[in-house]
Order: sequence, then C-alpha cells, then structure tokens
Amino acid sequence: MNAKTKKRIDDFGYKTVKRNTLEAEVVDRSKAVITHYLNNFGKKEAKYFEEAAFSAIKSYSIDSEDGDMPNSVVEEALQQYLFEVHDVPFPTPQNPQFTFIDLFAGIGGFRVAMQNLGGKCVFTSEWDKEAKKTYRANFGEVPFGDITKEETKRFIPDGFDILCGGFPCQAFSIAGRRGGFEDTRGTLFFDVAEIIKRKMPKAFFLENVKGLASHDKGKTLSTILNVLRSDLGYYVPEPQIVNAKNFGVPQNRERIYIVGFRADLGIDEFKYPEPLGKKVSFSDIKEEKTVGTRYYLSTKYLQTLYNHKARHESKGNGFGYNIVKDDEIANAIVVGGMGRERNLVIDNRITDFKPETKIQGEVNREGIRKMTPREWARLQGFPNKFIIPVADASAYKQFGNSVAVPAIQATALEILKKINFLKNVEGK
Repeated sequence: MNAKTKKRIDDFGYKTVKRNTLEAEVVDRSKAVITHYLNNFGKKEAKYFEEAAFSAIKSYSIDSEDGDMPNSVVEEALQQYLFEVHDVPFPTPQNPQFTFIDLFAGIGGFRVAMQNLGGKCVFTSEWDKEAKKTYRANFGEVPFGDITKEETKRFIPDGFDILCGGFPCQAFSIAGRRGGFEDTRGTLFFDVAEIIKRKMPKAFFLENVKGLASHDKGKTLSTILNVLRSDLGYYVPEPQIVNAKNFGVPQNRERIYIVGFRADLGIDEFKYPEPLGKKVSFSDIKEEKTVGTRYYLSTKYLQTLYNHKARHESKGNGFGYNIVKDDEIANAIVVGGMGRERNLVIDNRITDFKPETKIQGEVNREGIRKMTPREWARLQGFPNKFIIPVADASAYKQFGNSVAVPAIQATALEILKKINFLKNVEGK
C-alpha cells in the first residue's frame, strides 16, 4: 500500500475477505488492532497494539502486491488513518480522567455513557458483524471479536480503571457444587471473571436482564456473586434492579446492575443513583418530521392484530401488541417475535396513503405505525448525532439489545465518586 494513496480502513484486506471465513476473521482482527492503535496513539496503551498494527499493514502490502514496506512507510500509512478514526461523532477523549474497557460492547451504549463522564476506552470487543459496523461508524474503532479466545484477550491492556460489560446470561450447571470460579467455565461470565482476575481493575460495572436475579431460583446470581466476592476478592454490594424510566427516557426498562470495587481501595459501601423524578413521555422523543410509509401498518395487518387480541383476551390471555399514547411511556423495547408491535404509536401526520410493496396493502388511516429506529435510539438515550448505518432490521436488533445510556451514566458517576475520579465529572 503506497502511503500516499488515499485508502480507507474499511478497504483493508478486501481481497482476503473474499477467500474464506477464517481469513475474514484475521482481517477483522487486523482492522481492530489498527483502529485501537490509532485511538490510543501517543498514549501508553498504544504499545499493546503497535506490533500487530505494523504487522497488519505489512501483510496488507503483500496482499495488495505493493511489495514489502519499511517501518517508515508503515508509520506514514498509519498517520493517514488518524483523521479517519477521529472524524466520528464520538471520538476518543484527548485528556481522559479514567480508562475503561468495553466488553460485549454491542453498539457502544456503555461507551457513550463513560465518555460523557471523561473516560477513555482502551479496548473493546463485540462479535456481531452488523453491530461492529455501527460501533465503527460512531467511535472510529472496530471491536475485537470473540472474547473467549486467547488471541483476543491478549490485546487487553494492563492498568485500566473500570471493566464494563453487558454479558449474556447463560445457564449455569451448579447442582451439588459450591458455585465458585470453576463452576462458571463454559459460560461467558467466566471470561469476564478471568479478565478481572488477570487485570484487577479498580472497579467493574456489569449489566444484565432483570431475570438474572431469579434464574435457577437465584442460584445463577449467587454463583456470580460468590466468584466476584470470594474468588476475586472484590467488594460487591447487593445488585440492584434499575429502571431506565427513572433516568430521563420514556421506557419502562428494568435491568440488573452489578458493581464491584477492588479490595485494596477500602470501599465498603455503595449507593445506586436515586431516580431523577423527571416526567418523560413518548412525545419527548417522537420524530419531529413525518416518517416513511413503510413504518405504518396496513389496514389488513392492523385488523389481524385486532382479531388476535380480541380472541386472546376472551380467554383471559394478553397479546403482544400495544399502542403507546404521546403522554405515555413505552414498554421495554425487545427484539424478536412481535417486539416492534409492543410499542405502536398513533401519528396522523402521514399524507401519502398509497399502497406500498413492503406494507402489502393500504396504509391504515388511523395513523397507527411502528416506532422508527431513531425513536428506539432515543428510548435508549442515544444522542441524535448517533449514526445508524445499518438497515432497519439490524438497527432494531441493536437498540433492543443495548443498554439505556442515561441509567448507565448515572450509575457510573456514583462509581467514579467512590474511586476518586471526581475531577471534571460532576455535572456532566
């Protein structure tokens, strides 16, 4: 690759990607090390990515038939990429107050919150290809892939302050056992615990579905807490169910938060943030302009929903759709099934009632439609400048799986107070 030739990181390894899945994974890892190196350029964390970044550029030069490249040319090529990774809505802070890593990152809800508080992300991982696109568009960084693999873990820097992660909850098999560190092998929580054990950050902040608290009659959560407290030696206050609606977004979304502090910090108490007491409703996040016809339900589909609901309610059962009024708050946004129909809204601003192929019938004249991806983004507290570079189907999935940014930020602020990273944090 001639350093003077304008190329984009997204073009990197385009020939290799076409060969097979294994080599495509190598290319993705190369993009991850390059963008991580550039986002940490000039900082001590850059050393964890430098050798691999130089090697990736040189490998690409061979793939592109440009011949071998001396280090001086590699450096010039990497410098060319600097603007690309910083010219994003949420660039890496230049004067951070603390550092963190972002595991199971999704589209970066944790990262938005932590950067708002002055934090610098020094490592991120996410396996979903479409989520990586969104993350890259907003933060200039390609996440590393499978966190269960040692070749991914080896890039995690030492000395970061906080580990963040919304780890997936998998079934634990602990019957007849003590429920300790070894019992979590084979689950993604084990990888979180393993990273904490190796790196010993000052604190961690984990998020999961509310059902974790009652999973397997409470044994799963008990196992997790036993690992964090007894095996890893962290002070872990009782986890708390936090509802996003209490922190400025009109969504009834309950999630369990688990925080912990390294023993040598001497922290022996922690209070989760108090609700803001701010009244919010769907009208606060509703699209300002008319939206495309594709979001409106067809007359035929709407009648099907009516019929199903009447039939199920006559048997004493609920049915999975609901119309949210402008002065109400939304149900928790979820993916799969009838997730989008759980939060239908009425919007009579539509003027085009012509049939549309995607709707398969005339648009209903009541103005009943699905929420848009941007409205789902706002329900999760993502700023309007957050880029949505993927198709609607992927966007709904990504926001439905994400964290509620304001609730995460409010809790993270309390963590920072405890570990004395208060400078320039208050009032953010």
